[in-house]
Amino acid sequence: MTMTADDRLIVALDVPNVVQGLDLAERIGDAVSFYKIGLGMLTGGGLALANELKQEHGKRIFLDMKFFDIGATVEAAVRGIAQYDLDFLTVHGDPQVVRAAGEGKRGTGLKILAVTVLTSLDRADLDANLIKPGDIHEITLERAQRALEAGADGVIASPQEAAMIRALPVAKGRLIVTPGVRPVGAALGDQKRVATPAQAIRDGADHIVVGRPVWAAPDPRAAAQAIVTELATI
Repeated sequence: MTMTADDRLIVALDVPNVVQGLDLAERIGDAVSFYKIGLGMLTGGGLALANELKQEHGKRIFLDMKFFDIGATVEAAVRGIAQYDLDFLTVHGDPQVVRAAGEGKRGTGLKILAVTVLTSLDRADLDANLIKPGDIHEITLERAQRALEAGADGVIASPQEAAMIRALPVAKGRLIVTPGVRPVGAALGDQKRVATPAQAIRDGADHIVVGRPVWAAPDPRAAAQAIVTELATI
């Protein structure tokens, strides 16, 4: 059975190197059109893999680097990434970082996505990091609003905050990308704030990121197709 890929599904290639990444992408084939490559593969040839999947396989690419530095450095780093003609790039959602990233990608089609609060964190983690008191959802919402006001093309946020962010006036026409998505029956792993693929989309996400439940499955292609089937019901 042939199935058309749904680019609302982004599969995270959380494998160590280019060889394994290409092997996984080939096993999944046309069931997935959008891949995320993160810091874990940076030293294993992540940029080379991103370029090959984009240019030779026609895939869309989300480069998850979460840049955070002084403005001039972020601007230079984003300008360097923008030359690869990739699709999404993450930076930390601090307004000055977002503004610098906007300068770096100027004139290109690269979308800057701001990280609000990592989906692996809970209130105890925020306390340990000296983040101000308050409800984690409200802090995420406030960070999302500030990042969007600073010019971010979208935000990364847990499925549990997607609906609140989508309701912000400044979020109109912007992207919401949600990691921490687990198909029904999948293990939570290191994620603490999760939802199923269909629920995340219903709550306002434009794209969902799924990693382990696809790449660790006995049949990654079938696992991806099952998610695409679920999304088709929305």
